[in-house]
Formats: sequence, structure tokens, C-alpha cells
Amino acid sequence: MSFNKLTWGVKASFRGYVEGAGGSVSLSDGATQAEDGTFVFMAQPGGDLAIAPDGSATGAMRFQGTITFEAHGGMLKSTLRELGLEAGDNGLVLTVLDGPTNKSRCAVAELGPINISAAGSMTIVSKITIDGMYQIADNYPPGTELDPIILD
Repeated sequence: MSFNKLTWGVKASFRGYVEGAGGSVSLSDGATQAEDGTFVFMAQPGGDLAIAPDGSATGAMRFQGTITFEAHGGMLKSTLRELGLEAGDNGLVLTVLDGPTNKSRCAVAELGPINISAAGSMTIVSKITIDGMYQIADNYPPGTELDPIILD
């Protein structure tokens, strides 16, 4: 099964906090925002991610787009660039390009379980990792549930 897009809201309460603090959420590189506030990232060609009906996964896939959250005059700034789904020894993770140099990848969320709809779309639970805590917002301890990821 191939996927055309990934939809993820990061964390609704975080989006609300940034906007409530007079901050901004900006999108670039092809990311868009859906009416419900979630973000949509189109698949990049060449991925080999495969997810079986039992939720096991192999391979990896990348999605184009960048989200930047900024508030408090720049004291809070989080940029999530080129999301990826990667299957590894510890299961499926959500990765982003890491830090200002963007030369390595960082796992910001552990994923699973996976719910597959009759139409073939997947809803995946996401929980923040320690690296995600530093990339997104340091007020969510590792294991905190983020918004679900939807793959279609």
C-alpha cells in the first residue's frame, strides 16, 4: 500500500498555546493546514514504507513541508522539517530533520498502535520521545500522547 499524504496536528493544546500567546504557526515547503487545524504533508517519491494489517512495518518514507511555531518574541521556536516515518528495531517512529544544520534525523515520536480503516487509511497513535521534547516543546515529558497521525 502506498501513501500520498500524512496529516498530523502535532498537539492541539500546543497549537492553541502558541496562538494564545500571540505567537505564530507558519508553513512552508509544501505543508498546508486543514480546516481542523491539523497539518498536511505530501509524500516524497521513493519511499519503501510498508505497514502490514497487524501494524508491523518495514522501510521508510519522507513527506515534504515545514512547520515553524514561534512565540514569546522568539524564546519559543520549534521547526519541524521533512517529516519521515521509519521502521526500526523498536517499531515505527516519526522523524524530522534535526536542528539548525539539518544533516541528521531525530525521532520525535514513537508510533503505534495502528488502526486501519476499511478505506485503507491509517490512524496511528503518536507519543513524544525525549528528542521530541527538545524539538517541539520541553513541557511535554516523554510518553505524552500527541495528536494522531493519519496516512492516506
